[in-house]
Amino acid sequence: MDSHEMLLRDIADYCRRHGMAESTFGRQAVNDGKLVSRLRDGKSVTLGTLGRLQAFMGGEAGAPSAAADRGKAGAGSDLAQDRAVRFFDNRQKYLMFVNTCNEKWVVANRVAGELAHLRPRPPAVRVFDAGVGDGTVLARLMRAMHARFPTMPHYFVGKEISLEDARLALEKVPGRFYEHPATVLVLTNMYYSEAPWLRVRAPAAAASLVWHEVALKGDTSFDFDEQIIALQPFLAENWQARISDKTGNPLYERPVVLVLYRQDHKFLLDSVIPRPGLTDAQFDLLIASQPYRARTPPEFKAKKVIAPLARALGPGGRLIGVHSHGQDPGLEIVRRIWPGEQPFRSDRHAILKAVKKELAASHPELNYNAYSDARSIIRYDMHTLPDELAGHIGTSTLYAAWNAATYVAQIEDSRLEAPVRDCSYIEATAEVLMKHDGLWFNDETYLISRKQS
Repeated sequence: MDSHEMLLRDIADYCRRHGMAESTFGRQAVNDGKLVSRLRDGKSVTLGTLGRLQAFMGGEAGAPSAAADRGKAGAGSDLAQDRAVRFFDNRQKYLMFVNTCNEKWVVANRVAGELAHLRPRPPAVRVFDAGVGDGTVLARLMRAMHARFPTMPHYFVGKEISLEDARLALEKVPGRFYEHPATVLVLTNMYYSEAPWLRVRAPAAAASLVWHEVALKGDTSFDFDEQIIALQPFLAENWQARISDKTGNPLYERPVVLVLYRQDHKFLLDSVIPRPGLTDAQFDLLIASQPYRARTPPEFKAKKVIAPLARALGPGGRLIGVHSHGQDPGLEIVRRIWPGEQPFRSDRHAILKAVKKELAASHPELNYNAYSDARSIIRYDMHTLPDELAGHIGTSTLYAAWNAATYVAQIEDSRLEAPVRDCSYIEATAEVLMKHDGLWFNDETYLISRKQS
């Protein structure tokens, strides 16, 4: 890691510890709210600026004191634990997991299976992704959508709070505009209760809404890729997040809506392209893949995540939920280090029961289907070479497996220090890999559907 990357890492760590937005950090440290976004774009700093940044993070220029930090932590242990398990924000763990396991492929295939049940209504087939992540599920679904509905306009809305994931997702879509020109793609960082409708609930936040519409010119995927890459400065400036002092959840600095479509299809898509304050949800398909923390109570998952999404279903619409199930070699690795660990505390039955209680009176037209285990549970694997487990298992494979197991189980970073320090994770991981001739995980799925009429 070079000095530039180390500085960015130190700033990110500081902001995470103190619940501070990166723009706020820049203003307080060196009176420059755009400092961090410029650093992410590759800009350098002078030695004088570097010294001021280091002094600020070291507590010499008004940084919150360690005593204040301890008082804040002591005032709410739940908040401290919440922040500790912000596993979605650990980029290294997340990217290693995504690139060494095929969960995204398996989930995309499971979601694509729902397309056969859709009965879209004009003016478009409407899909909402409640957590775009790196964009793999969305891009694969867009391909499946073209195969299933090749002549219909497609309207996709993806919610994503992470700047890095927004960038990764956009990298995967230029070819989709080439293959299916009648596509409108929207990315937003709004909350679950706002994103399907692209409407901000709080008046103060609504006043700061950034609505950016891009009509892509040209007719090749290269043309579209060039224009999407050119959006990087816009994303860096506007797609900012901070950590809530109350819940530890990421919050947007300002709500953003990014709308993409082809200029040469604007006339055809006029009734599909969303307008500020005039957008309806009425989705044919909603994807809720790993949208909440496993250890969160089912009532919270229902009230804050799944119920708002279910309200956005159109007639005949289907919401497919996916989350970790356990009872797999991944959990076995975790329990060899922490016997009795129970990361997956509410199954699909508990969540659907809580959602039904939340919505039964106001939305009697909804159906809830937990399925049998045989239909609900889907398996995904960690990639390994054909002969990788036949003899000595390489260190990189062991570490990838350990990372995947602890990532899926949402083990806090502080708990990982001891097994990594004494290397006990190596033996535990190797034994499980040899026992099962590989590593796999189980997700479980459930369905909420709205009656056709």
